[in-house]
Amino acid sequence: MAIDRGESTPVATGLPGVIGTSPAMLEVARITRLVARTSATVLLTGETGTGKELVARAVHEMSPKASGPYVRVNCGALSESLLESELFGHVKGAFTSAVENRTGRFEAAHGGTIFLDEINSVSYTLQVKLLRVLQEQEFERVGDNRTIRIDCRVVAATNRNLLDEVARGAFREDLYFRLNVVPIDLPPLRQRSGDVPPLVEFFIKKYAQANKVPVSTISAEALTALERYPWPGNVRELQNYIERAIVFSENGHLSLSCFPSQLSGGPPMRLPRGGARDAATLCRELVATGMQTAGEGATNLHENIVSQVERELISQVLRSCQGVQTKAAAKLGINRNTLHKKIDEYHLEAEPLGE
Repeated sequence: MAIDRGESTPVATGLPGVIGTSPAMLEVARITRLVARTSATVLLTGETGTGKELVARAVHEMSPKASGPYVRVNCGALSESLLESELFGHVKGAFTSAVENRTGRFEAAHGGTIFLDEINSVSYTLQVKLLRVLQEQEFERVGDNRTIRIDCRVVAATNRNLLDEVARGAFREDLYFRLNVVPIDLPPLRQRSGDVPPLVEFFIKKYAQANKVPVSTISAEALTALERYPWPGNVRELQNYIERAIVFSENGHLSLSCFPSQLSGGPPMRLPRGGARDAATLCRELVATGMQTAGEGATNLHENIVSQVERELISQVLRSCQGVQTKAAAKLGINRNTLHKKIDEYHLEAEPLGE
């Protein structure tokens, strides 16, 4: 793949799967290589989409435990009771649906690495049990009194400031310090625009091959627009846009027209027309309602408006796509996994999707 402006685009950071040559990413790579050869606990911080899971996997693959299992747990995707069973396992009869013994993720990660994503989502009660595992490397399955000892490396990740969570009483201070042995902060893509060209090159090769599209070049105009865009969704958003551009490309060339209009300074996608309230009307209704709600602060009102508009947008796009999530995610400019999570969050799965 060639970039139409005569520049070389080195990509190596020395970490498997991690691309970037900016000073910030080279520092991430340096710290990762140092900690990987130890058994120290790692805390990855950074905005959503910055590549925390890639660094977690690199820590594992470059460690003495590389031959052992790598186990990932999304702590934000499960309720407290389900997460406890997922992490520590359970015995038959521990609760109504426990029809057989189950091995937990910590036990499955013995001899390897366990990656705890969205660690800030763990309930305060469950944090106590998690702290014991980190300190003692032992636990009991749910419903059992037999102690199980394990040997695994813990890598945790969060897109929140855990010290803020500690200050408001949502996260245990002792657990924070136990996790924060070696912190690695991943910078947002807007702070390392020099990494955009090698990332673009990598994703073009990846998705052109996956979709059997003979893409070979990207215009200088398109690349400049990609470098100037602030990337609120970070590398994940860039990945999504490149995959979509591959689909819309012609004659093996990515021009600016292959990308969403906001990249060239245009407005983002508007709400689909037809029957439903438009965003402005919805906002006016919500503001009027919010102003009448006693005791509701400006911050809560703003969050309520944003979430309601987001829900309405996703609902309308899903209807316009007849419920096809891949198509809806492409229209929205977000990752399909993100869309699926939003559908669950807003309870949209039960809504009628016909026109």
